[in-house]
Amino acid sequence: MSSPALEQLAEAYGVATSYEDFAGRRVDVAPAAVGAALAALGVMADGPRAVTDALAEVAAAPWRRLVPPTVVVVDGSSEVTVHAPENTAVRLEIELEDGSRRVVPAEGAVTQRREGAVRRVVPLPDLPYGWHRLHASAGDQSAAAVLVVSPGKVELPAGLQRAWGWMVQLYSLRSAQSWAMGDYADLRTVVERSAADGAGVVLLNPIHAETPVPPIDPSPYSPSSRRFRSPLYLHIEDVPEYASAPASVRASIDACRPAAEPDRIPRDPVWQAKLAALGQLWPTDRREALAGWREAQGAPLEELALFCALAEEHGVPWQDWPEDQRRPDAAGIAAAKARHEDRIAFWCWVQLLVDEQLAGAGDGLPFGVIHDLAVGVDAGGADAWALQDALALNTTVGAPPDSFNQQGQNWGLPPWRPDRLAELGYLPFRDVVRGVLRHAGGLRIDHVMGLFRLWWVPSGASAADGTYVSYDADALLAILTLEATRAGALVVGEDLGTVEERVRSSLAAAGVLGSSVLWFETEAEDFLPPERWRELSLATVTTHDLPTAAGFLAEEHVRVREELGQLGLPVEQERERVRQERAALLRRLEDSGLLAAHGGDPVLAMHAMLPASPSRLVLAALGDAVGDLRQPNLPGTVEEYPNWRLPVADAAGRPIGLEELLESPGVRRLTALLAEGVAARRPPVR
Repeated sequence: MSSPALEQLAEAYGVATSYEDFAGRRVDVAPAAVGAALAALGVMADGPRAVTDALAEVAAAPWRRLVPPTVVVVDGSSEVTVHAPENTAVRLEIELEDGSRRVVPAEGAVTQRREGAVRRVVPLPDLPYGWHRLHASAGDQSAAAVLVVSPGKVELPAGLQRAWGWMVQLYSLRSAQSWAMGDYADLRTVVERSAADGAGVVLLNPIHAETPVPPIDPSPYSPSSRRFRSPLYLHIEDVPEYASAPASVRASIDACRPAAEPDRIPRDPVWQAKLAALGQLWPTDRREALAGWREAQGAPLEELALFCALAEEHGVPWQDWPEDQRRPDAAGIAAAKARHEDRIAFWCWVQLLVDEQLAGAGDGLPFGVIHDLAVGVDAGGADAWALQDALALNTTVGAPPDSFNQQGQNWGLPPWRPDRLAELGYLPFRDVVRGVLRHAGGLRIDHVMGLFRLWWVPSGASAADGTYVSYDADALLAILTLEATRAGALVVGEDLGTVEERVRSSLAAAGVLGSSVLWFETEAEDFLPPERWRELSLATVTTHDLPTAAGFLAEEHVRVREELGQLGLPVEQERERVRQERAALLRRLEDSGLLAAHGGDPVLAMHAMLPASPSRLVLAALGDAVGDLRQPNLPGTVEEYPNWRLPVADAAGRPIGLEELLESPGVRRLTALLAEGVAARRPPVR
């Protein structure tokens, strides 16, 4: 049981001492987990005296700065808190994004006094949206703050009444032209065919950049960098330097192409082949274009490129590098930059190629390609090295136990430190959002509850032995809506699992679509009729972490989890639970008339629930169209299950190439169902 003082300290830092689980039950957090979370935030609470000292620091810290390090302003709420010596004139000046300046009268009501200082709340003038700087001075003191002005809400693109489309795991869609796994050219093929069929959108798995040193992590949700995209998906034959290369070089590159494995998609041979091909095309003759690209992308690109060069030299993780290179500002970095000048330029060029192949990839779709944002990064990767001051590197994030993952989840990713994000003006978060929104029609935020709170797991503890740590959701949503508004993009939040009501209400107020997944659209153990689903949501039957439609009906997810020891219940009990759930779903399909309307085919009837709902976006997985039994990822496993390495396959487990897949009867049937269903229920444009 936590002491009152420890609970007070935990509350000050947003560390939960209790929470409500997926079944609505109160769970008290062990004091050890609370203490571990505080320690990860740099707060020592290992005894009564330490807790008392930490509470005193909480009270004193705001008074040491004239203004906080970050001021976030949303339409209709514009003020800043100033702490200054009493009877000392304060000067405030705003440096706008365009370089112009405005002096702000530092007048406002005194709300508190402390040891010769006063706290004032100063109104700010109306300001344009953007990233500005607030400068403050009082006597011999001065301070600066990042000033973010946001609309606070993403307006849905004009004309977005309803749209349907496909969820795509790009690596799994191998064509005759791709190098043993799906690539950016295959993405264009999917987009072009989807657009021709009348689709409005394609949702893409995360394509964040990997560390370019084998073994390549297959998980798109454990990237090296979320600020840049993966070169693993490059279509080599579309690289401009390939087209202009001599025939002998092109022949040598063609010979690099690896053979595809029939039923698996290993990353290492694909990357080794593509890296060899890129090496033959470097150096580029497009030096001016590369220089312009490097200048436009600035420090984040240079950090990624340097990390890649150092990873080639020293291996990974970066925690094992020579000590003088473990930080971007370490003593040995200047020499490393000089030593790897050419290789840094190479990795910048590789990212230019990626950018070129993604440019315009969503053209033809009214709402383009929605790119997925993973919840975190690999602790040993590029962003963790470059942004380590903003991360809690000695803890990881996950999820507490729930009905699908009964042992909880530990994703092995270090979380943002909420205090450090504020100190850094939220610039690391902004750069991540901007990176994902580049060439995107929309952004899907995996585990969007992470904008509000994340489940922190202490090092060496089980996933169930963590606690929640809260974030400044108002600030993060303001930045998200500002960047999405500037990009003209829509935003979808994956709000599944244990979700506080404030999360959904805040997301709706910010114009962020939620996620409606058939398996979770229930009430009192019955499935909701589709007309009761949320309107402001993206509706699907399943997700990459859940059973496929055919797999659910066949109890494949029970069989696999039992075989791998992933069940928290006896297998007979779990099987009975799933059978009751399946029976309830079939009853709903029968009662709605959808099962009969689709010839008794439960998979088609499940998908007919989607357009029968009011949900704005309706998406299906290509694997569901052909009866694939295997879900792309089985949470709680790493090597025990072939996560993120399965090509799309039919009901018999036979892998299907992209060309055959797009023309398959199953895809054609589901295409017609979604297109006709959405069109029939699309409200008139007002």
